[in-house]
Amino acid sequence: MNTLKQAKVGDTVHVVKLHGEGAVKRRIMDMGITKGAEIFVRKVAPLGDPMEVTVRGYELSLRKADAEMIEVE
Repeated sequence: MNTLKQAKVGDTVHVVKLHGEGAVKRRIMDMGITKGAEIFVRKVAPLGDPMEVTVRGYELSLRKADAEMIEVE
């Protein structure tokens, strides 16, 4: 299983599944990260947290903990 956390800068990945439950999963979905969405990894902070991605035409910053819940291919 590959997660968004493992994606490298410059990678474009597609969401396969969202893990997590309740409010955390809802918050991720509210940001536009849903099954089938395309995510482009723009930048990763020097210490690895957070990472900046482009989803559905807008830029978004995600914590490592949130990126770990997003299964990608």
